[in-house]
Amino acid sequence: MIDIRKLVKQFGSRTAVDGLELRIPAGEIFGLLGPNGAGKTTTIRILTTLAKASSGEVLVHGFRLGNEDAQIKKLIGVVPQHFNLDVDLTVEENLELHGRLHHMERSLLLQRMSMLLEYVELQDRRKERIQSLSGGMKRRVMIARALLHEPKILFLDEPTVGLDPQVRRRLWDLIRRLNKDGVTVLLTTHYIEEAEHLCHRVGILDKGRLIALETPAVLCQRVGPFVVEWPGEEGLESRFFSERSEAAAFAAQLAGDAVLRQSNLEDVFVEMTGRRVSV
Repeated sequence: MIDIRKLVKQFGSRTAVDGLELRIPAGEIFGLLGPNGAGKTTTIRILTTLAKASSGEVLVHGFRLGNEDAQIKKLIGVVPQHFNLDVDLTVEENLELHGRLHHMERSLLLQRMSMLLEYVELQDRRKERIQSLSGGMKRRVMIARALLHEPKILFLDEPTVGLDPQVRRRLWDLIRRLNKDGVTVLLTTHYIEEAEHLCHRVGILDKGRLIALETPAVLCQRVGPFVVEWPGEEGLESRFFSERSEAAAFAAQLAGDAVLRQSNLEDVFVEMTGRRVSV
């Protein structure tokens, strides 16, 4: 569905995306992880035609980015990190404006609006102004708007940033439903738990380079399925093990408190980048 070949994006002397090679098949939920400044949002902006690459090639459903952008825009829906709804308009007015920009026939537009508002559980809020909605509701309106023209690919840039855990999990359920209905999803997130729960595969970017690409389970297995943590002189220290017995024996030798647990995707992230996700 998405084929990225040697993608480069430079801002003056700074390279934001450095030779990215990535293929995302149809029907996948793919997560792009990385610390701030790793190149995630820049990559999304290029793939959604909002920024031009310095070099490289991108094919979206067979269409070449830069030459066939009009065809690509018909295939994609975009939910940006920051709210960009018109707060002075109602929910349905925001959706109708989007549909008109995509030249949708009015009967189809009205049908899709009703279906999607029911899908995101906002049918009863359709007449309300955006400014009166909660953050989670606004995010659901943005997802409904992105799906209005029936895209094959949905781009989600930090889709649950700033939302409380309960609302975040409701959006996870919605994303899973969308994927089950045939939508390919590419998301960026700083919530490692989100990537673990949602993504079939994840790619980790660091300083514009793709340094890891696999399923969350395989990445955890690669660094070691068991981890021992203990308080060190300079903060929390950790060590990975392939066998629980080895980890337990090591933990028993440590003075003070030590924790033995299964490794997770955040451990992989820290081990590979040397940084916590929010750094």
